[in-house]
Amino acid sequence: MLSGIRPTGRMHLGQYHGVLKNWVRLQHEYDCMFFVADWHALTTHYENPQVIEESIWEMVIDWLAAGVNPGSATLFIQSHVPEHAELHLLLSMITPLSWVERVPSYKDLVAKSKDRDLATYGFLGYPVLQSADILIYQAGKVPVGADQVPHVEMTREIARRFNHIYGKTPGFQEMAEEAIKKLGRRNAKMYRELRRDYLQHGKRDSLEKAQALILEQQNVSLGDRDRLLGYLEGGGKVILPEPEALLTNVSIMPGLDGKKMSKSYNNTITLREDPDSVEKKIRTMTTDPARVKRNDPGDPDKCPVFALHDIYSDEETKSWVREGCTTAGIGCIDCKKPLIEKVLAEQQPMRERAVQYEENPDLVKSIVAEGCERARTIARATLEEVRSAMGLDYR
Repeated sequence: MLSGIRPTGRMHLGQYHGVLKNWVRLQHEYDCMFFVADWHALTTHYENPQVIEESIWEMVIDWLAAGVNPGSATLFIQSHVPEHAELHLLLSMITPLSWVERVPSYKDLVAKSKDRDLATYGFLGYPVLQSADILIYQAGKVPVGADQVPHVEMTREIARRFNHIYGKTPGFQEMAEEAIKKLGRRNAKMYRELRRDYLQHGKRDSLEKAQALILEQQNVSLGDRDRLLGYLEGGGKVILPEPEALLTNVSIMPGLDGKKMSKSYNNTITLREDPDSVEKKIRTMTTDPARVKRNDPGDPDKCPVFALHDIYSDEETKSWVREGCTTAGIGCIDCKKPLIEKVLAEQQPMRERAVQYEENPDLVKSIVAEGCERARTIARATLEEVRSAMGLDYR
């Protein structure tokens, strides 16, 4: 499983609830690889690389402070694994221009970034780089929110196109037919029926059943297995496996002004922010504008503070806040006190975990260096197979 974050500043509580909490959970369920997407950051912040450089190590400390365990997951920096760039180049040779132009987030970012020049080749091609990030490790799962599913689907299309173009070795069909015979009469018949159902009628469940049938066979060689899997979809050998989107629970964390918490809105609380600063930010948050005086009743649904209570407070506290606000039984400071306590309590273990890394930067760099080496080992193996398939392994 692979996931990455762009280094554009210290991580905030919105990113913790939206991404890092899922990482901490998933690292115990999958072989996880988490990377600093510094090349991706350059696609939108190329004119200010200092922000990227300053953010990288602080961001990794934030990951470790949040509970990401380097013993359970591989942490690395994208640009320290140059194989990403080469695979990006090779995949760009076969990716139709229309595919990258139709990515929803590309259009949205261009529309929203009127103050920034994003008319660059790098920004247009970032979905292909994202596909290379995933495919270089042959990642089976990519944790995303619903809005990022089109990126994973595009990666699947690129992998499928690559396999279709380069997976057909001479005599592939004949070798695949021979491999079918090795399944035995009963399984061979089932394989052919499921393949026909998928190719002629598009039945996805037939494809999945056939794939499961192949993977269950103990007497089939790895080469024959790849041929059988590739032949299922009418193509050839599966060189780049298609990843699947792993939909995760994404909490939309409200910021200090009620909008989504984001650096661009300047409404964040960072993961390891000083307690006094956190308390001051929450105490000075704007509330329902109708509550001008202490005895004016308010509407919690119009108050940014109550949006944070939805994230942090239990039902009893939220009921107390709602009743007290609508009847003017409590003031806004009273409402904010339990929220401040909850936020500080959540941050406390992060601050404690971070101390050893803040005091020993070399430890952080050694964790990342070890992760980069492991990532390169995997990436090199994939790239060798890709080069060979494309006829680039001549001596």
